[in-house]
Amino acid sequence: MQRAYHKWFSERLQKDMELLVFGHSGTRVIFFPTRAARFYDYENWRVIEAISDKIENGWLQVYCVDSVDHESFYNRDAHPTERLNRHLQYEQYILHEVITLSQKINPDSYLCAAGCSLGAYHAVNIAFKYPYLFNKTVGMSGRYDLTKNMGVFIDLLDGHYNEDSYFNMPNQYIPNLGDEYLLDRLKSMEIIFAIGQEDAFFEDTVHLSELLWKK
Repeated sequence: MQRAYHKWFSERLQKDMELLVFGHSGTRVIFFPTRAARFYDYENWRVIEAISDKIENGWLQVYCVDSVDHESFYNRDAHPTERLNRHLQYEQYILHEVITLSQKINPDSYLCAAGCSLGAYHAVNIAFKYPYLFNKTVGMSGRYDLTKNMGVFIDLLDGHYNEDSYFNMPNQYIPNLGDEYLLDRLKSMEIIFAIGQEDAFFEDTVHLSELLWKK
């Protein structure tokens, strides 16, 4: 299986960022790591091995990106505004550096965002905010409003609400989305949520699904 390692200094994040690319062609998949995990974890956990047939057959090309979760939502020493700002810088890194790299490597126009846990949040949120860039999103065991306490999982913004928090919580902004262009793009997107019935985020995921069906 073709495997490539990339490292470069990100001007948007002002730090070195690393990623792994698996495959040579097919749908480009931006694969976000789980909460505070690293770009190599999906390979170490044998997730890549589990989908290796699709990669080797040229159906998928997977970009395992790194995270800055410890610098954003899980930076308890930073003010919530700073956490959000760091998240937005990460979003710009994905949009303008990772996706640009993927376009240079692979001309396939079909783009998917996928992830597990907090990676599911990242995947779904970026796909919903920029539906004209993504054709598919897959969220596995994700929560889509980080400002809500869910079992042992706390509000990651400590009760802080502003415009940036609102526009980065799908369960908050989807109900009020009225832009016909964005709605049309969302309606043409393949959206998959996978979650266990005993998962702490089950109700949150079902709620987002219901919001989307209403649209």
